[in-house]
Parts: sequence; C-alpha cells; structure tokens
Amino acid sequence: MTVFGAGLLGALVGSFLNVVIYRLPLMMEAEWRGECRRLFGTATDSAATAAGLGLVRPRSFCPGCRKPIPILLNIPLVSWLMLRGRCAACGIRIHWRYPLVELLTILLFGYTVWHWGLNSAAVAAAVFSAALLVLAVIDLEHRLLPDALTLPLLWLGLLYNLRGGFVDLHAAVLGAAFGYLALWLVLQLARLILRKEAMGYGDLKLLAALGAWLGWQLLPAVVFLASCTGAVVGLLLLATGRLQQGRPVSFGPYLALAGWLALYHAEWLLRIFPVP
Repeated sequence: MTVFGAGLLGALVGSFLNVVIYRLPLMMEAEWRGECRRLFGTATDSAATAAGLGLVRPRSFCPGCRKPIPILLNIPLVSWLMLRGRCAACGIRIHWRYPLVELLTILLFGYTVWHWGLNSAAVAAAVFSAALLVLAVIDLEHRLLPDALTLPLLWLGLLYNLRGGFVDLHAAVLGAAFGYLALWLVLQLARLILRKEAMGYGDLKLLAALGAWLGWQLLPAVVFLASCTGAVVGLLLLATGRLQQGRPVSFGPYLALAGWLALYHAEWLLRIFPVP
C-alpha cells in the first residue's frame, strides 16, 4: 500500500515535472532576451515574457492553442489516454513526453519506497530522482543543463550528507570538488588537442552535484557508465542515420542515469569499481 501511495504521489509530481521541463527553458530564454534588451537596447521579446510565464502561474495550458486545461482533463496519464494523445480544444497532438515523464515518476517513486522504505532516505532519493529526470529531459530537448537545477541539487546533496545521509560530509565535499575538476580537465584537454568544446559547463556542475550526493568513491563508476552508455547510443544513432557525424550529443542524460544507478545500487557498483 505504501508503494502504491508513493506511485500516486509520483503521478502528481510527474505532472509538475512536465511543467518545469516545458517552462523553465522558456523562462531562461525570456531572461536572456531581457538582458540583451537592457545591454544593447534591442526591442526583442518572447512569448514567455509577455505572458508572465512561471512554474506555478499561469495554470496548465495547451502549447498549441494556449487555452487553459480543465482540471478533469489534467489527470496524470489518465487524461492523455482518454483524449488519445490530443488536446480537447484544438486537437493538436500532445507530445508523448508528457505521459512518459509521468509514468517514469510513478515508477521512480514506487521503486524508491520499495528500495529504501518510508524514511528520510526515501524522501531525499525521490527528490534526487525527480531532479535528474527533469535535467535529463531538458538536456535531451535543448542541450541545456540549467544552473537553476544543478546548483540547488549540489547544495541539497551536501546538506543531506551533513550528518552522514548517504555518505559522510568529507566524501560528499570531495565528490563535489573532484566531480567538477575531473570534467574541467577533460574540457581543457579537448580545447588544447581537438581545438573544440567537448562538453558544456552544465555537465561539470551536474557531475559535481552527483559527487555531493554519492561521494567521491562512486565518481569513477558514474563517469565510466555514462561514457559507455553515451558511446553505445551515439554509435547506434549514427548507424541508423538519426545523428549526423560531428553533431554534439547531450551527455547529461547518461550522467543522470549513471548517477541514479549509483545512488540506488552503490554496493554493487563499488564491488565492480573498487576504490582504496
């Protein structure tokens, strides 16, 4: 029953995560346009600025016709199935990402309570999982890992481990530092040898956040798993023609997946990647 309740909570949270995934990049774009307007005196604007778009207001609306969605038609998963994936007002197709995020959040929350029980560790792990899911989807869609998510995730990891949550504070601080510095060195070497950017600074901040939650001991496993998964997926996309050679690939989703596995299955990974 507890797992079922966690799944129901996950459905509600998943609906909000969809809002964050859709609106946060638009809000960031509006902020950038506003800064350009102040610096250069341009008259550019965006729909997000004009509508006063935020994470809480206005209420949920159709991205196509912009009409508010009635509460009875905004039930996670159920409404999408009832409407057969289309807006009730304009008939535009609703992206499959919406039910997928809600389903994944249901599974993540249910699995979290099954794995950790009903305690503070489960609450922390659920927050960690939800943040990683949002970051992964935004990076897939926009090749962007917002500071508004990565930096709070880093500080939350340090705060939770302040009294030895998942790891001790010493390991968490070293994890945050080593996580950032490891990819920073990779970035500098790529600039020196390849004369191009190998990754964005969002990846560095995300690995630092993972280090704050997991400790430095799990960072080698996270980087190895993320690199291997990213390489395999990239080769498959190239082979099927869905990715052009030389086009950048988002690394954040693979870091997020590896980080999630490391938190939930730390002992198993430490047996495969032992550290002194």
